[in-house]
Amino acid sequence: METRKRTLVKALLWNLLGFSVMSLVGLIATGSLAVGGAMALVNTAIGFVVYLAYERVWANVRWGRHAGL
Repeated sequence: METRKRTLVKALLWNLLGFSVMSLVGLIATGSLAVGGAMALVNTAIGFVVYLAYERVWANVRWGRHAGL
């Protein structure tokens, strides 16, 4: 089973990467760093919460696991 701390660190790193990509996409799409950054921030906040819940659910699913792993 994955620890809550590991899940949190994975979520933070994934969302930092996602925020960077979304900021660039938002900047390109809107031409505005402020609007692109705001879009990325909202997306990252929502994605962070959803990712944490998703990972915690899957941490409790036994399907597809081998004994001892």
